[in-house]
Amino acid sequence: MELLKFLEGMRSPFLDVIFGLITRLGEELIAIVVLCAIFWCVSKKIAYIIGIVYFLSGITVQGMKIIFRIDRPWILYPELNTIESAKVHATGYSFPSGHTQSATALLGSLGTAVKQIPLKITFFVFVLLVAFSRMYLGVHTLQDVAISLLITAFIIFISIKLFSGDAVSKKREIAIALILILYVVIVIVIAAVFYSKGIIEQVYLSDCLKAAGAGIGFAVGMFIERVYIKFSVKAKNIFLQIIKVVLGIAGVLAIKEGLKLIIGTGLVVDTIRYFLMLIWVTVFFPLIIKRFFTTGN
Repeated sequence: MELLKFLEGMRSPFLDVIFGLITRLGEELIAIVVLCAIFWCVSKKIAYIIGIVYFLSGITVQGMKIIFRIDRPWILYPELNTIESAKVHATGYSFPSGHTQSATALLGSLGTAVKQIPLKITFFVFVLLVAFSRMYLGVHTLQDVAISLLITAFIIFISIKLFSGDAVSKKREIAIALILILYVVIVIVIAAVFYSKGIIEQVYLSDCLKAAGAGIGFAVGMFIERVYIKFSVKAKNIFLQIIKVVLGIAGVLAIKEGLKLIIGTGLVVDTIRYFLMLIWVTVFFPLIIKRFFTTGN
């Protein structure tokens, strides 16, 4: 509480804008666009590491949120003034920090993947800035962001070990996919039990199911692509790379938002939408890339 009050005293209109922009690096859409661009155009290996980290840490954070059910700082400490623009987007329980998890999974993984020291430092600094921004804006405590950082950093370490080599073994890929799916299912079961007993509201179950749908879609798609599709990220020129990203992201948004108009929303259909989003990213669009964009495999 003392730290948040201290940061509240540091606020100014200029810093409010700066940290309001920095905190957006932890939003879902940013992660989706960057992950897709890397996967389709730069390095599948790096993208798979980011993907595993993102979805494993994401489902872990969602599970911890419903298990501990710690309220936001402005609820715990009514005397604390929170930036209203940040408060609008800070939904759900406070612990651990989802924005910090997302930024650490994306930027932290990139920081470990790149070899250039200036880039490493830049990525790691922005991870810390996102974590700091959550406290500066008054939407998370030090405990919230610290635990997210530690959990996600540990998963980054494990994921790098998993992809330390380039060889692809069907049995190994099946094992990795099944472990990811099993972990996701465990969190789904916990969330469903909590919801059935009235411990959590439907919105929290929905968040867990969306993360689960995306996680399972990624696990299944990763196996299919690595074993059977094996597309190349190379293209004839930068223009085609840009076209790939634009078309691919358009497909993601069409599934994420467009399907709402067709099948509506709800616990089951939202889970399906997020599952299909990741199948599009890892299976369907790579097939299109392999057919129309690559120079060779």
